[in-house]
Amino acid sequence: MKQKGKIFLFLLLSWTVNSSFLRIPQFEKADLLGDIDPSRHRDFDKVRSKYCNKESYLREEVYDAFKDMWAAAQADGISLTIISATRNRSYQKGIWNRKWLSFGGDESDRAERILQYSSMPGTSRHHWGTDLDLNALENSYFESGEGAQIYAWLQAHAADFGFYQPYTRFNPYRDAGYREEKWHWSYFPTAARIQRAYRLEIDYSQLKGFMGDTYAEKLDVINNYVMGVAAWPDKAPY
Repeated sequence: MKQKGKIFLFLLLSWTVNSSFLRIPQFEKADLLGDIDPSRHRDFDKVRSKYCNKESYLREEVYDAFKDMWAAAQADGISLTIISATRNRSYQKGIWNRKWLSFGGDESDRAERILQYSSMPGTSRHHWGTDLDLNALENSYFESGEGAQIYAWLQAHAADFGFYQPYTRFNPYRDAGYREEKWHWSYFPTAARIQRAYRLEIDYSQLKGFMGDTYAEKLDVINNYVMGVAAWPDKAPY
């Protein structure tokens, strides 16, 4: 009986340890809403200057995947530079409020115009540490010359490393949300889990404290913008 008890205890401990590794990570509301300091967050790493043009942070697994993609691009003569990565809610509030003050016209129309390319604080994928902007912030850059070569390489190879373009042109699947952003790439394996958690955990009572915040619910930004992303490419390995 003692021997059986030891075997049972060993199996129980083994299951406990293994299940702790297999458990899907849980995300705090602060992670979902961007109420974090990525420089002090245990799941984030600082990006080396060779990969970015300013101080940047990403989740560890996202950074590892980007480094692999960067190396593959370099081998093909393609240069990728992160120009924006994690932005917390406070940073995004500054962007939003500046635009709110500079955009004229009716408030509802003003909110919709800002939302063409900029997120309301608390709703940006850049809060999550999974998304990054590459090389330039204009679609026109990626439509000719070096930019077109970079974009073609990303379309062909980014999915091999877990990255995809969440904001494509509108289509029957993606008929709401931000306009196309050829510079914005997201690490699907982590971002998809965070997006599902966001749908379950966040409501409009938590999207307050910025100019025009009443329009978050009026424009249904959770469904139309947070969830309004492209489908994951069929060819991807995930």
